Formats: sequence, C-alpha cells, structure tokens
Amino acid sequence: MKKTFPLHIEGKSSDRVLDAVKHEIRKYIKRERGRPVPASADFWDFDCKFGSTAETAAVAHLSALIGLIDGVAREDGTQFYVEILAKGGHRQARPAPAGEEGEGATSDGNGADGSAD
Repeated sequence: MKKTFPLHIEGKSSDRVLDAVKHEIRKYIKRERGRPVPASADFWDFDCKFGSTAETAAVAHLSALIGLIDGVAREDGTQFYVEILAKGGHRQARPAPAGEEGEGATSDGNGADGSAD
C-alpha cells in the first residue's frame, strides 16, 4: 500500500475521516497477514514509511504508525503519506535473560507443589 491520505474532506467530520483512514490501514494489514506465508518465511513482516509526502517519508515501525497518524491530526496536518509493504520474516530466538539460567525456575509460574499463589 502506497497512499496519500487527506485529513480534511469537504462535508465530512475530521474525526470520521481519521477513523476511516485508521480502519483502512488496519484492514490492509489484516488482509496481508491472512495470505499464505512464503515457504522461506515464518511470518509476515512489514516495511513501513511515513511522512507528509512520498518524498519526505521516513522509515517507521508498524506499531508506531497509528501514533504518527494521531500526531499529524493533532498538529492539524492536511495530509500524510503511508507506505506499507509486506515481506516474509524470520523469527529469531530471544537471548536468555541473565540470572535465569541454572536457577531451576518453573516455566508455568506455579510453586513446587503445583499450586498457584
């Protein structure tokens, strides 16, 4: 998705336009995640850019997009550009936190007798 969204449309409430834009972005992401993942990937990852125009768009994280959109709306911006491109991603194992190794902690959070506190 590469699109410039206007925030002020004649005859429509700005709040409604903002909600419609957010809904369209979320719907696109949900639709892309529903597609079959490529054989060489574990999940769908997204490359995102955000800015006032396509030329000034900077790389942004997917989870930060809605906050960036809200920021433009708070500053009374007239439009913004969003680019969201789906790509196959590979999961990486998280490193074990220091101090957790060798202490014999249970993985379910229950005590030694199996009861929850």
